Amino acid sequence: MHRLYSLALGAVTAALTLTASSACAEALTRQPYLQRVGPETATVAFRLDAPCAPTVLYGTNGSTDQTARSADSGRNHAVVLTGLQPGTEYTYLVDACGSRTNPLRFSTAPVPGTRDVHFTAVGDFGMNNADQRSVATAMLGRKPDLFVMLGDNAYNEGTEAEIQNNLFAPMAPLLSQVPFFATPGNHEYVTNQAQPYFDNLYLPTSPSGGERYYSFDWGHIHFVSLDSNCAIGLASSDRCSLAAQRKWVEQDLAASTAPWKIVFFHHPPWSSGEHGSQLLMRREFSPLFEKYGVDLVLTGHDHHYERMYPMRGNDVAASSTRSPTYLVVGSGGASLRRFDNGKPSWTVLRNDSDHGYLDVKVEEGTLTAQMLTPSGKVLDSFSLSKDLPPLEQRPDGTPDTSTPSAPSEPQQPTDPTPAPQPGSTTDGTGTGLPGTPGTPSDEDNLGEAQPELPPGCSAGPAMVLLPAGAVLLAGALRRRRRR
Repeated sequence: MHRLYSLALGAVTAALTLTASSACAEALTRQPYLQRVGPETATVAFRLDAPCAPTVLYGTNGSTDQTARSADSGRNHAVVLTGLQPGTEYTYLVDACGSRTNPLRFSTAPVPGTRDVHFTAVGDFGMNNADQRSVATAMLGRKPDLFVMLGDNAYNEGTEAEIQNNLFAPMAPLLSQVPFFATPGNHEYVTNQAQPYFDNLYLPTSPSGGERYYSFDWGHIHFVSLDSNCAIGLASSDRCSLAAQRKWVEQDLAASTAPWKIVFFHHPPWSSGEHGSQLLMRREFSPLFEKYGVDLVLTGHDHHYERMYPMRGNDVAASSTRSPTYLVVGSGGASLRRFDNGKPSWTVLRNDSDHGYLDVKVEEGTLTAQMLTPSGKVLDSFSLSKDLPPLEQRPDGTPDTSTPSAPSEPQQPTDPTPAPQPGSTTDGTGTGLPGTPGTPSDEDNLGEAQPELPPGCSAGPAMVLLPAGAVLLAGALRRRRRR
């Protein structure tokens, strides 16, 4: 009888385990990623390995008591969550085809005008190598509000397979918890003018450019994403044109009353690297940045880090003028390229030996940026500042951030702080930031595609049945033995 008991228990356990495994077998072939996140809405996108009609369960305070259902039953899904609370952390999971992902968390954008924003930015990373993964891990550890992609996000040609394997797979932990906004690089444009890239993203749009160029507000910052590929002639006129984009960006910048304005795109107007300065972007767009008070211009393309002095026209700006600061942050994972010339007079600092990313915090009228390696070493640090008018007060005396406020008068950002030597902190100690998470690069694994981490399965019905069924069977057999 004991042998019968053991065999029966084993059979039920195996059967229930198979059932649970079957429930978990419908894994997501693309983990959830966050798109079009705003104060009251968010899009959760993902891909299944078999067609079905999934739901996203979500809620606050760790609960997932709200449900949003996908509108179709295919494999690619983008589920829109509405009625969210601004500046609030939400827990969510995907329930699809009989299985559930492990719970994940993200935060909505704050109330418009909120004067505290934290974001990271980097480009030229889509390689699926150890450097890219360590940069992504370090960015996630900083817990930014949003992540800005600067192009060449999926090497080498921006194909459907490369977007999956070189963007979504290695970046899954970051993209499932931090909303991202992207601009295309020249490598995405190799395949049908970046069409696979846009087919897989759900970005904000503009009337004339669709997802190719767009803008959005986050807190008290107005972000503008341009398509420099289009501007320099890589797009057909039926999809995008320089004239239409230039007209749109002038109207957009003129209409914004946000106190901070940040523009990002791929090809740098200023760079002393292998590709050099993209003079058409400088000629066509820099005058608009100067005219409408853009504070920071973020680019990639050259595989290095470089910070320019505030520039006006073709020269370093006078200290009495408010002018944009240009950065090249193309060190996200692709092979770095050495500078083969001397540092130009318009460059503050440049680095061609370390992969890393830009970490930016904008609090009130002060923007503080650090260029960090995955291990937390500070390669560069600078700040910009301006005078902001006080926030209007509500009747109860608390600040009202519902309406963004523009500076009362254009103010010249303070001169960047003295740049530390690569490898040192701003105080020269060379110790890096304490507590900055990161994963050192694994040189032995560079360039090797890594398997995508499975999403895991929560305790669904089959998993609950496993111990419960075993207990019931054991009890029945014990009663049988006592007879």
